[in-house]
Amino acid sequence: MWKDNSEEASGVRFILDGMLGKLARWLRMLGYNTKYSNKLDDAKLLEIAKQENRILLTRDLELYQQANAKGVRAIYVSGENEVQRLAFLSEKLGISLDIDMAKSRCPKCNARLSFASKEKIVNKVEKTTLTYYDEFWECLKCGQVYWRGPHWKRIKETLENAKNLKNRKI
Repeated sequence: MWKDNSEEASGVRFILDGMLGKLARWLRMLGYNTKYSNKLDDAKLLEIAKQENRILLTRDLELYQQANAKGVRAIYVSGENEVQRLAFLSEKLGISLDIDMAKSRCPKCNARLSFASKEKIVNKVEKTTLTYYDEFWECLKCGQVYWRGPHWKRIKETLENAKNLKNRKI
């Protein structure tokens, strides 16, 4: 597997084109340092990928070909939905499809998350949330608070479906 000298445990860092915003959020939740902006043009994506030793993920065949011509590591992402795309990347790069909150990043801004006590986030979430949940994580950059609420079931189902799809292909 491709490695770099970053602080990331996996050593894999990504930059995604404007068509892969949902995938960027998933990769961040999985703990991968993932740059994404739908405002970056192709030249800037290639420049950042090269400068920061990131793998460019794209659904744009022309951009993929440009990256290859310029010596930028790029993957043309196949799949029609996030389950298929996650399975594809897991198979291709060996990325983990398990969320470890100690490694997860903010889906919104890509910064690290930190465990947060109820006392610390009491004014940032609804009172009912504090009643039903005990574990919280806060983004160290944007301050967004996360917890394993009802949406967690859908997250787990998506990842399980991606694992099952990957295993059927192997």
